[in-house]
Amino acid sequence: MWSPESWRSKKALQQPVYTDLSALAKAERSLSQMPPLVFAEETRQLQRQLADVAEGKAFLLQGGDCAESFDEFSTSSIRDTFKVIMQMAIVLTYSGRMPVVKVGRMAGQFAKPRSADSENQNGIELPSFRGDIINGVEFSETARMPDPQRMLQAYHQSTATQNLLRAFAQGGMADLHRVHQWNLSFVKGHPQCDQYMQLAHEIQDALSFMKVLGIDSENTATLHTTNLFTSHEALLLNYEQALTRRDSLTNDWYNCSAHMLWIGERTRQLDGAHIEFMRGIHNPIGVKVGPSISTDELLRLTDALNPDNVAGRLTLITRMGADTLAEKLPALAKAIEAEGRKVVWSSDPMHGNTVKAGNGFKTRSFDRILKEIQQFFEVLKSEGAHPGGVHLEMTGQEVTECVGGTYKVSEDDLATCYKTQCDPRLNANQVLEMAFKISELLKLQS
Repeated sequence: MWSPESWRSKKALQQPVYTDLSALAKAERSLSQMPPLVFAEETRQLQRQLADVAEGKAFLLQGGDCAESFDEFSTSSIRDTFKVIMQMAIVLTYSGRMPVVKVGRMAGQFAKPRSADSENQNGIELPSFRGDIINGVEFSETARMPDPQRMLQAYHQSTATQNLLRAFAQGGMADLHRVHQWNLSFVKGHPQCDQYMQLAHEIQDALSFMKVLGIDSENTATLHTTNLFTSHEALLLNYEQALTRRDSLTNDWYNCSAHMLWIGERTRQLDGAHIEFMRGIHNPIGVKVGPSISTDELLRLTDALNPDNVAGRLTLITRMGADTLAEKLPALAKAIEAEGRKVVWSSDPMHGNTVKAGNGFKTRSFDRILKEIQQFFEVLKSEGAHPGGVHLEMTGQEVTECVGGTYKVSEDDLATCYKTQCDPRLNANQVLEMAFKISELLKLQS
């Protein structure tokens, strides 16, 4: 029997050790009385759209911050990320000749798994930083102590972010003509302008043709507004349980902290607490699939998380590395296809390609990220499956965290604007360049 708290009887990895259990219980009670961040019908709408992705009729674009920050929270950062997601979506929609389902890693992406429970600096050992929802990044005993009150701060920041995203999506900032003008400005200033200008002109011609037919932003809502759903890794289970509600229409349980949630590579144990929690909620869910997983384990995961084989319920997010995916993914895809499992296949090309630069910064290579995406498309097409999406850690700001791209960010450039609290993100120029590269892959299968 499942309940929102049944995960507590299982082993829960990657959880903080709270010392004040009464303060934790008080914070959980406060959260449980807060209004939901999202509504059940919105999550059902997302699942219907993801069902189209599973059936090869749409493409999933999921992206945003590695880990949201309390200190970096601002209207401009939210706007810039929203803007670049919209810019990517129009390129992918036109090239793929199919709808793009837009899901942000936003309004809740605060907790991060860590490779070790503690960190040692100059002989001093303290708990690892696990994201602003749990503790502080400053290396001090006070900052690194897990504080349950941070869950309330994360909730309120997520509420503000969600409200702003809805305003952007419905208030004209997603207008197709405006987004296209942003892309034209990007293309005109790009070193490979000629390569991308043809696609930009084709999109302009399509918009002009629709206008001649009387189809424009004033009389067609889909040209003026959009839907941007939210998602995050369901890592901190105290927070997720407190925001889980029973839907009054269907009597089903929904996690109301985000439209979509996923389980990470480090917490997908079949007998673990995260699988137990996620199997009972009715949100669309994802699970990260790394190179160590076997075909048997993957099939058992799909059985546990999607026993009724409902299209749009489960997204398999591969994260294997550019040197490994071509070897590991074919057998997994073959097994899923042979069993007739209705899943969305999405590529996370970021986490398997993280390295430490010579100057000590963690970074990722644009070329290796692109290589893994290319292999993802090739393998799934060869196995008769739909390469259904990409999952990117990215920002609309001009940070210098990932090397490469046409603007040739080098290891020496990393210190210029390295702002991430955790893992390196593609910047606005890199992510838009990536969109044009992915559009070429979509053209080949459209």
